[in-house]
Amino acid sequence: MSEIFESIKRGLEEAIAHSKGEKTEVLEFRPRAVDVKEVRRKTGLSQRRFAATFGISVNTLRHWEHGDRQPQGPALVLLNAADEDPGGLLQILTRSGRVQAADNDVTRARKEERA
Repeated sequence: MSEIFESIKRGLEEAIAHSKGEKTEVLEFRPRAVDVKEVRRKTGLSQRRFAATFGISVNTLRHWEHGDRQPQGPALVLLNAADEDPGGLLQILTRSGRVQAADNDVTRARKEERA
């Protein structure tokens, strides 16, 4: 069989073994749970600005902060990074233009609320 097929086959066999709890070479990253409200406090951002900056809805943020829901996947990884170094992450987002876009979103949302 082809080299690609053999590689895929080995990967599937390893995944099956891992799912059965057998010792494998699989590396698994599990980000720790975070206190979302505390992470936001560390950034110094309002709920609206935090949500816009991180690309989530304000409602989702509120659910996370109240403990009704828990962030998962990439959102949890990003929140771990914000918890570890909020200033550094905000600098990265600023350089990428993400924070500027968030400012525009917040300004637009406030104007819509007033209308």
